[in-house]
Amino acid sequence: MKILIINGGPRRGNTWLLTERAREMLAAFDPAIVFREAHLSDLALPFCTGCSGCFRGGHRTCPHNEAVQPVMDWIEDSDGVIFSMPCFQGHLPGILKNFTDHMAFLLHRPRYFTKKALIISTAGAVFAKSTTKALAATLAGWGFNKCYQLPVAALSWNAYEPTERDLRKTHRVTKRFYLDLRSGKMHAPGIGALIPFNLFQALCVGNRGEGEYPTEDNRFWLKYRGMGYAPGIPLPPAKRVVGRLVYLVGKRLAKSMVVTYKK
Repeated sequence: MKILIINGGPRRGNTWLLTERAREMLAAFDPAIVFREAHLSDLALPFCTGCSGCFRGGHRTCPHNEAVQPVMDWIEDSDGVIFSMPCFQGHLPGILKNFTDHMAFLLHRPRYFTKKALIISTAGAVFAKSTTKALAATLAGWGFNKCYQLPVAALSWNAYEPTERDLRKTHRVTKRFYLDLRSGKMHAPGIGALIPFNLFQALCVGNRGEGEYPTEDNRFWLKYRGMGYAPGIPLPPAKRVVGRLVYLVGKRLAKSMVVTYKK
Protein backbone atom coordinates (compact mmCIF):
# COMPACT_ATOMS: atom_id res chain seq x y z
CA MET A 1 0.00 0.00 0.00
CA LYS A 2 1.30 3.45 -0.96
CA ILE A 3 0.31 6.61 0.88
CA LEU A 4 1.29 10.10 -0.24
CA ILE A 5 1.50 12.81 2.43
CA ILE A 6 1.09 16.34 1.07
CA ASN A 7 2.17 19.11 3.41
CA GLY A 8 -0.04 22.01 2.40
CA GLY A 9 1.43 24.45 4.90
CA PRO A 10 4.46 26.73 4.61
CA ARG A 11 6.28 24.97 7.45
CA ARG A 12 6.20 21.91 9.72
CA GLY A 13 4.16 23.15 12.66
CA ASN A 14 1.25 21.92 14.76
CA THR A 15 -0.61 20.22 11.92
CA TRP A 16 2.51 18.44 10.69
CA LEU A 17 3.16 17.20 14.24
CA LEU A 18 -0.30 15.62 14.35
CA THR A 19 0.20 14.25 10.83
CA GLU A 20 3.35 12.48 12.00
CA ARG A 21 1.36 10.87 14.79
CA ALA A 22 -1.19 9.67 12.23
CA ARG A 23 1.64 8.31 10.11
CA GLU A 24 3.00 6.38 13.10
CA MET A 25 -0.44 4.88 13.69
CA LEU A 26 -0.73 3.83 10.05
CA ALA A 27 2.71 2.22 10.20
CA ALA A 28 1.59 0.30 13.29
CA PHE A 29 -1.53 -0.91 11.47
CA ASP A 30 0.56 -2.08 8.51
CA PRO A 31 4.40 -1.94 8.56
CA ALA A 32 4.43 -2.62 4.82
CA ILE A 33 2.92 0.79 3.96
CA VAL A 34 5.23 2.86 1.76
CA PHE A 35 5.03 6.59 2.51
CA ARG A 36 6.04 9.47 0.28
CA GLU A 37 6.10 13.13 1.28
CA ALA A 38 5.44 16.17 -0.88
CA HIS A 39 6.04 19.56 0.72
CA LEU A 40 4.35 22.24 -1.37
CA SER A 41 6.68 24.87 0.08
CA ASP A 42 9.55 23.13 -1.76
CA LEU A 43 7.89 23.43 -5.18
CA ALA A 44 8.44 27.18 -5.58
CA LEU A 45 5.12 27.13 -7.43
CA PRO A 46 4.23 30.53 -8.95
CA PHE A 47 0.72 31.86 -8.55
CA CYS A 48 -1.88 30.56 -10.96
CA THR A 49 -2.45 33.29 -13.54
CA GLY A 50 -5.93 32.17 -14.61
CA CYS A 51 -4.76 31.84 -18.22
CA SER A 52 -7.29 29.00 -18.86
CA GLY A 53 -4.65 27.05 -20.78
CA CYS A 54 -5.42 23.91 -18.76
CA PHE A 55 -9.07 24.14 -19.82
CA ARG A 56 -8.42 24.86 -23.49
CA GLY A 57 -5.38 22.76 -24.35
CA GLY A 58 -4.94 20.43 -21.37
CA HIS A 59 -3.12 20.75 -18.07
CA ARG A 60 0.29 20.10 -19.64
CA THR A 61 0.02 23.47 -21.38
CA CYS A 62 0.07 25.20 -17.96
CA PRO A 63 3.19 27.41 -17.76
CA HIS A 64 3.87 25.87 -14.33
CA ASN A 65 3.22 22.25 -15.25
CA GLU A 66 6.81 21.25 -14.56
CA ALA A 67 6.20 21.90 -10.85
CA VAL A 68 2.64 20.56 -10.69
CA GLN A 69 2.95 17.38 -12.76
CA PRO A 70 5.15 15.41 -10.32
CA VAL A 71 2.57 15.83 -7.52
CA MET A 72 -0.21 14.77 -9.89
CA ASP A 73 1.78 11.67 -10.80
CA TRP A 74 2.45 10.85 -7.13
CA ILE A 75 -1.27 11.07 -6.38
CA GLU A 76 -1.96 8.74 -9.31
CA ASP A 77 0.64 6.29 -8.03
CA SER A 78 -0.76 6.23 -4.48
CA ASP A 79 -3.58 4.24 -2.91
CA GLY A 80 -4.38 7.02 -0.48
CA VAL A 81 -3.39 10.64 0.11
CA ILE A 82 -3.01 12.50 3.39
CA PHE A 83 -3.43 16.26 3.12
CA SER A 84 -1.82 18.02 6.06
CA MET A 85 -2.80 21.68 6.24
CA PRO A 86 -2.96 24.31 8.96
CA CYS A 87 -6.03 26.50 9.22
CA PHE A 88 -5.38 30.04 7.98
CA GLN A 89 -8.26 32.39 8.78
CA GLY A 90 -10.78 29.58 8.67
CA HIS A 91 -9.66 28.28 5.31
CA LEU A 92 -6.87 26.69 3.27
CA PRO A 93 -3.40 28.25 3.61
CA GLY A 94 -2.39 30.22 0.54
CA ILE A 95 0.29 27.76 -0.56
CA LEU A 96 -2.29 24.96 -0.79
CA LYS A 97 -4.97 27.20 -2.30
CA ASN A 98 -2.50 28.11 -5.04
CA PHE A 99 -1.90 24.42 -5.73
CA THR A 100 -5.64 23.68 -5.92
CA ASP A 101 -6.03 26.65 -8.29
CA HIS A 102 -3.55 24.98 -10.63
CA MET A 103 -5.65 21.81 -10.38
CA ALA A 104 -8.96 23.56 -11.04
CA PHE A 105 -9.30 21.84 -14.43
CA LEU A 106 -10.04 18.64 -12.50
CA LEU A 107 -13.46 20.04 -11.66
CA HIS A 108 -14.13 19.80 -15.41
CA ARG A 109 -12.11 16.63 -16.05
CA PRO A 110 -12.00 14.55 -12.84
CA ARG A 111 -9.61 11.61 -12.70
CA TYR A 112 -8.85 10.31 -9.19
CA PHE A 113 -11.96 8.13 -8.95
CA THR A 114 -10.34 5.30 -6.94
CA LYS A 115 -8.36 7.51 -4.54
CA LYS A 116 -9.20 8.12 -0.89
CA ALA A 117 -7.98 10.95 1.28
CA LEU A 118 -7.38 11.78 4.91
CA ILE A 119 -7.49 15.53 5.54
CA ILE A 120 -5.81 16.77 8.72
CA SER A 121 -5.98 20.32 10.02
CA THR A 122 -5.34 22.01 13.35
CA ALA A 123 -6.45 25.47 14.41
CA GLY A 124 -5.51 27.60 17.38
CA ALA A 125 -9.12 27.53 18.53
CA VAL A 126 -11.87 27.19 15.92
CA PHE A 127 -12.40 26.70 12.15
CA ALA A 128 -10.32 23.55 11.66
CA LYS A 129 -13.54 21.80 10.66
CA SER A 130 -14.44 24.40 8.04
CA THR A 131 -10.93 24.03 6.62
CA THR A 132 -11.10 20.25 6.19
CA LYS A 133 -14.64 20.53 4.86
CA ALA A 134 -13.57 23.02 2.18
CA LEU A 135 -10.80 20.76 0.88
CA ALA A 136 -13.04 17.67 1.02
CA ALA A 137 -15.51 19.43 -1.28
CA THR A 138 -12.70 20.27 -3.71
CA LEU A 139 -11.33 16.72 -3.71
CA ALA A 140 -14.77 15.29 -4.43
CA GLY A 141 -14.79 17.46 -7.54
CA TRP A 142 -11.42 16.01 -8.53
CA GLY A 143 -13.02 12.56 -8.41
CA PHE A 144 -11.75 11.38 -5.00
CA ASN A 145 -13.86 8.42 -3.90
CA LYS A 146 -13.87 9.12 -0.15
CA CYS A 147 -12.48 11.83 2.14
CA TYR A 148 -11.94 11.35 5.86
CA GLN A 149 -11.61 14.52 7.91
CA LEU A 150 -9.54 15.06 11.05
CA PRO A 151 -10.03 18.64 12.31
CA VAL A 152 -8.49 19.34 15.73
CA ALA A 153 -8.50 22.43 17.96
CA ALA A 154 -4.83 22.53 18.97
CA LEU A 155 -5.28 25.44 21.41
CA SER A 156 -1.72 26.49 20.70
CA TRP A 157 0.10 28.58 18.15
CA ASN A 158 3.55 27.02 18.38
CA ALA A 159 3.76 24.54 21.25
CA TYR A 160 1.04 22.01 20.51
CA GLU A 161 1.05 18.78 22.48
CA PRO A 162 -1.72 16.41 21.36
CA THR A 163 -4.01 15.52 24.24
CA GLU A 164 -5.19 11.99 24.91
CA ARG A 165 -8.52 13.03 23.45
CA ASP A 166 -6.81 14.31 20.29
CA LEU A 167 -4.84 11.08 19.95
CA ARG A 168 -7.93 8.93 20.42
CA LYS A 169 -9.71 10.90 17.72
CA THR A 170 -6.67 10.65 15.45
CA HIS A 171 -6.47 6.90 15.99
CA ARG A 172 -10.18 6.44 15.30
CA VAL A 173 -10.25 8.45 12.05
CA THR A 174 -6.89 7.15 10.83
CA LYS A 175 -7.97 3.55 11.37
CA ARG A 176 -11.17 4.10 9.39
CA PHE A 177 -9.08 5.58 6.57
CA TYR A 178 -6.67 2.62 6.65
CA LEU A 179 -9.38 -0.06 6.77
CA ASP A 180 -11.17 1.57 3.86
CA LEU A 181 -7.95 1.64 1.84
CA ARG A 182 -7.24 -2.00 2.64
CA SER A 183 -10.76 -3.11 1.74
CA GLY A 184 -10.54 -1.73 -1.80
CA LYS A 185 -14.22 -0.84 -1.54
CA MET A 186 -15.48 1.88 -3.84
CA HIS A 187 -18.20 4.23 -2.57
CA ALA A 188 -21.04 5.72 -4.58
CA PRO A 189 -20.42 9.37 -5.51
CA GLY A 190 -22.16 12.16 -3.67
CA ILE A 191 -24.62 14.40 -5.47
CA GLY A 192 -22.00 17.16 -5.48
CA ALA A 193 -19.74 14.95 -7.67
CA LEU A 194 -22.51 13.33 -9.69
CA ILE A 195 -23.99 16.57 -10.99
CA PRO A 196 -20.86 18.08 -12.60
CA PHE A 197 -19.87 14.68 -14.05
CA ASN A 198 -23.11 14.43 -16.00
CA LEU A 199 -23.47 18.14 -16.69
CA PHE A 200 -19.99 18.63 -18.16
CA GLN A 201 -20.34 15.42 -20.17
CA ALA A 202 -23.53 16.75 -21.72
CA LEU A 203 -22.19 20.24 -22.35
CA CYS A 204 -18.87 19.17 -23.83
CA VAL A 205 -19.83 16.43 -26.31
CA GLY A 206 -21.73 17.60 -29.38
CA ASN A 207 -22.29 21.16 -28.14
CA ARG A 208 -23.01 24.02 -30.52
CA GLY A 209 -19.57 25.63 -30.23
CA GLU A 210 -17.44 22.50 -30.22
CA GLY A 211 -16.29 22.92 -33.80
CA GLU A 212 -15.37 26.59 -33.49
CA TYR A 213 -13.95 26.47 -29.95
CA PRO A 214 -12.53 22.96 -29.36
CA THR A 215 -11.20 22.39 -25.84
CA GLU A 216 -9.60 19.55 -23.94
CA ASP A 217 -12.97 19.13 -22.20
CA ASN A 218 -14.52 18.08 -25.54
CA ARG A 219 -11.93 15.35 -26.05
CA PHE A 220 -11.93 14.18 -22.45
CA TRP A 221 -15.63 13.38 -22.16
CA LEU A 222 -15.80 11.20 -25.25
CA LYS A 223 -14.58 8.18 -23.29
CA TYR A 224 -17.38 8.60 -20.71
CA ARG A 225 -20.15 9.22 -23.22
CA GLY A 226 -23.39 7.66 -22.00
CA MET A 227 -21.98 6.76 -18.58
CA GLY A 228 -23.65 7.94 -15.40
CA TYR A 229 -20.32 7.95 -13.59
CA ALA A 230 -16.81 6.54 -13.87
CA PRO A 231 -16.47 2.79 -14.56
CA GLY A 232 -16.01 0.63 -11.48
CA ILE A 233 -17.71 3.09 -9.13
CA PRO A 234 -21.11 1.89 -7.83
CA LEU A 235 -24.09 4.00 -8.77
CA PRO A 236 -27.39 3.17 -7.01
CA PRO A 237 -30.56 3.36 -9.14
CA ALA A 238 -31.76 6.60 -7.54
CA LYS A 239 -28.47 8.36 -8.24
CA ARG A 240 -28.41 6.93 -11.74
CA VAL A 241 -31.79 8.61 -12.34
CA VAL A 242 -30.52 11.91 -10.90
CA GLY A 243 -27.44 11.75 -13.11
CA ARG A 244 -29.53 11.05 -16.18
CA LEU A 245 -31.84 13.99 -15.49
CA VAL A 246 -28.85 16.30 -15.06
CA TYR A 247 -27.42 14.97 -18.33
CA LEU A 248 -30.65 15.69 -20.19
CA VAL A 249 -30.74 19.23 -18.79
CA GLY A 250 -27.15 19.67 -19.93
CA LYS A 251 -27.93 18.47 -23.44
CA ARG A 252 -30.74 20.99 -23.64
CA LEU A 253 -28.42 23.77 -22.51
CA ALA A 254 -25.76 22.65 -25.01
CA LYS A 255 -28.03 23.60 -27.90
CA SER A 256 -27.62 27.27 -27.10
CA MET A 257 -24.61 27.51 -24.77
CA VAL A 258 -21.12 27.96 -26.19
CA VAL A 259 -18.13 27.35 -23.92
CA THR A 260 -15.10 29.20 -25.31
CA TYR A 261 -12.69 30.11 -22.46
CA LYS A 262 -11.85 33.03 -24.73
CA LYS A 263 -9.72 35.64 -23.00
